Amino acid sequence: MEIEELESIPGVGAKTAERLAELDDPAGALADGDVAQLARAPGISEGRAARIARAAIRHRHGDSDGFLATDRAEELYEAVLGLLKDRAVTEYGRKRLETLYPSASKARIDEVRAFAEDAVEREPTPALLEALTGVKPLEAPREVRVRDRCLATSDAEMYAEAQSAVPELSVELIEDARDVSDLARGYSTVVVLDEAFAGIDLDGDVDVRVRPDAMDDPGSIVPERTIAFFAHNRARLRAAVAVNDAATDLGAGMECEPSAADIGGFDEGMERLEAGLSRLDDDGNVADDDRLRELETAIDDIDATVSMAENVANDRLRTAIEERDVTIEGADLLSLVERGAGVDSLLERELKSEFAAAIEAARAHLVDALGIDDYEQLARQAFEEEPTFPVEHDDRVIDRLREELIADRDRRATRLKREVADVLGTLREPAEALVEAALELDVELAVSRFARDFDCSFPTFEGDGIAIDGGRSPLLDVEFGAVEPVDYAVDGVSLLSGVNSGGKTSTLDLLGTVVIVAQMGLPVPAESVQLRRFEALHYQAKTQGTLDAGAFESTLREFGDLVDGQGERLVLVDELESITEPGASAVIIAGILEALAEGDSTAVFVSHLAGEILEATGTNAEVTVDGIEAVGLVDGELRVNRSPVKDHLARSTPELIVEKLAEAEGGAFYADLLEKFDSDSN
Repeated sequence: MEIEELESIPGVGAKTAERLAELDDPAGALADGDVAQLARAPGISEGRAARIARAAIRHRHGDSDGFLATDRAEELYEAVLGLLKDRAVTEYGRKRLETLYPSASKARIDEVRAFAEDAVEREPTPALLEALTGVKPLEAPREVRVRDRCLATSDAEMYAEAQSAVPELSVELIEDARDVSDLARGYSTVVVLDEAFAGIDLDGDVDVRVRPDAMDDPGSIVPERTIAFFAHNRARLRAAVAVNDAATDLGAGMECEPSAADIGGFDEGMERLEAGLSRLDDDGNVADDDRLRELETAIDDIDATVSMAENVANDRLRTAIEERDVTIEGADLLSLVERGAGVDSLLERELKSEFAAAIEAARAHLVDALGIDDYEQLARQAFEEEPTFPVEHDDRVIDRLREELIADRDRRATRLKREVADVLGTLREPAEALVEAALELDVELAVSRFARDFDCSFPTFEGDGIAIDGGRSPLLDVEFGAVEPVDYAVDGVSLLSGVNSGGKTSTLDLLGTVVIVAQMGLPVPAESVQLRRFEALHYQAKTQGTLDAGAFESTLREFGDLVDGQGERLVLVDELESITEPGASAVIIAGILEALAEGDSTAVFVSHLAGEILEATGTNAEVTVDGIEAVGLVDGELRVNRSPVKDHLARSTPELIVEKLAEAEGGAFYADLLEKFDSDSN
C-alpha cells in the first residue's frame, strides 16, 4: 500500500503513513481493523491504532462520522461502549472494541453483525477468562548483544555487510591465521567469513569456524536473535496457548491457522511451541540442561570453592602439626639453618605423609565441589605437591580452569540455543497468529458477555420507525434484572406524555441505546426489535432551567437546521419546553413537530405540555400522543405501566393525588377539582 493511499485515510498524516508503511501488510491490517498489527508499526500505540483502524473502516465504507449528531447521542454511545469494554479482559480487547461504532452503512452493519453472530456463540467460561488475563500483544525484544562470539573477515565490503546484517556480534578485520588465533583467545567461538581460511590450523583448544555462507542465514550463528523474541514474549505466548487449550476444551478452538510454514499442523505446532518455550527462561537462556547448569554453577562458585579447598588442606596440616611432637637435634637444626631452609623443608622431612594427605584432600574437595569430571585433571593441578604452609592454590591453573569452563559453557549454551532456535524458528508466524487469535477471542467474548448479561437479541432491519418488545435499558442505575421491560413502537412523530418519574427519559434512552447498538451491528437489549436503518440520531437532552436569549436563539437554530435537513433520522427530545415560558414553548414545539412530520424522520418528544402542544399543532400534521400511564398511588408510591400506551394522553401526578383524595375523603372540593382535570383532558 503506497504512502499516498495511507494518507488518504482521515487522520493519517505523512509521518503516521510512513510508520504504517513499515508493516508487512498495512492494507490488510487496515481492512481488517487489526489493531494488533497496526500497533506493531513504530511509534503507534494501541489507542492510536484503534483510532486509525476506525477511520480506515469508515473510509472503506464511505461512512461519515455524523451518525451521532448531538452530545447526548455521543454520551449514550460512550456508555454502551463502556459496557462492552468492561467485559473485555485484555487492554487490547478494550481498544479493539473502540473500532465498533454506530453506522448508517448497511455493508458495515452487516460486516459487524456477521462477526457478532459468531461471537455470541462463544461461551465465556471462568477458565477461558482467567487464561486471557495473561495475553498481551507481542513485543519486539530488546536489542540483543552477544559477547562470546565474533565474526572475522579480511574483506572490507564483507566487514561492512556483516556489521549491518549481524549487529548482535562484534565484527573484526583480520589478515592472517595469527589474527584469528588472537581473536580465539578472547572469544569462545570465532566465525571466519572468508573461504580462503578454510582448513586453517590453529594451536590449542579453540573453536574457529569458517562459514562463507553465514550471511545467508545469520540466525544460524546468532540463535539469540530468534530466541530473544520468544523469550521476551514467553509469558504472553504461554498464556495464548492456555487460552487455546481452554477454548479447545469447549469444543470451539480459536480460528488460527499454523501459517504456510510446514510445522505439521496446528496442534503439533502448539506442542512444539510449548516444548521450545519450556526450555527457556525469561532472559533467553536455555534452562533445562543439567550440564549447562553444572558449568554455570562451577564458574560462579570457583573462587569460593578454591578458598574452601585451601582451608581443608590447611586445617588438616594445622591439626597434624598440633598433634605431632617434632624433635630436631641441634646438629640437624644447624644444618637446616645453614642451608637457608625454612618450614617447607621441615614439612618435607617430618610431615611428608601428612602434607601429601592434605594436598589430596584439597584436590578432592575442589574436584568434588566443581562437580565436572572433565576438568578433574586440570583442577588437581591447582595444588602443587611442593610442601608449603599455609597451602595456596596456583593462580595460573585456576585462571586457565575458569577460562576453559567459561568457553565450554558458552559453546554449549550456543549449541543449545541453536537447537531451541531451530525448533522455534518456524513458529514465529504461527505464534503471532496464536496471540492475535487469543486477543480477538477476547473481543468476541466481550460481545458474548454483553449479549448474555443484557438478554440481547439481533434486530430486524425492515419497515419504518422502530418497534421494541421487551426492551430493557442497561444504562439505568439499578440491577439489570430489576429493570421492567418496555414495549414501544414509534412510526412517524409522537409526543410522549406521562407522570413525573414515570420513565419518559429512560424510554428515550432505551430508544437511543437500541438504535446505537443495532447500528453498531450488535445484538440489542430486548426480546425483539424491528427498525429502519437510520442515517443519524439526534438526541436533545433535557435543559437545566430556562435559557437566556442567546442560548434560546442557538437552540432554535439547531432545530431549524434539523428540520431543514433531509434523511431518515431518529429525533429524540426531552422536555424542550423548559427552554422558555410554557405558552411560547408549546407553540415552538408544535411548529417543530409539524416540520418533522412533513419529512422522513422518526421522532419522539417528551413533554408535560402534550395537550397544549396538540392544540397548537395544525390539523393536517400527523402527530400522535402516547402516554406512560400511572396505575395509581400505593402507600405513597407511584405505580406505573412503563410501556407507553399508544394514542393516549397520560394523566399527571397531581390528578392522581386529587383522585385518591376524592375517593378517600369525599366532599365537593375534591370532586370539583377532579372534574376540572376531566374537562381539561377532554
